[in-house]
Amino acid sequence: MLVHTVYFWLIPTVSAQERSDFRHAVEELGKLKSIEMAYVGAPAPTVKRPLIDDSYSVALTVIFKDMAAHDVYQTDPDHLAFIAKWKATWAKVQIYDAL
Repeated sequence: MLVHTVYFWLIPTVSAQERSDFRHAVEELGKLKSIEMAYVGAPAPTVKRPLIDDSYSVALTVIFKDMAAHDVYQTDPDHLAFIAKWKATWAKVQIYDAL
């Protein structure tokens, strides 16, 4: 199993509608065949603590069966189309992969 977590920081000029559309597009990524399970969320309103980074806009966590499924996802045309369409809306993307 591989856990792939992606944090997106959207640029400040992204409208509320664009933010909503972006989140929907991220949710659609979770439906790709190589993904076992997916979760999309925004920062939780937990108590502020020095160790919590809630500066991101949208988080995506997906579970892959194995590294091969991850590799399929990386070259999936729908994943690549998502990147091409939305990359101009994010200021930063951070990815964490865990086995």
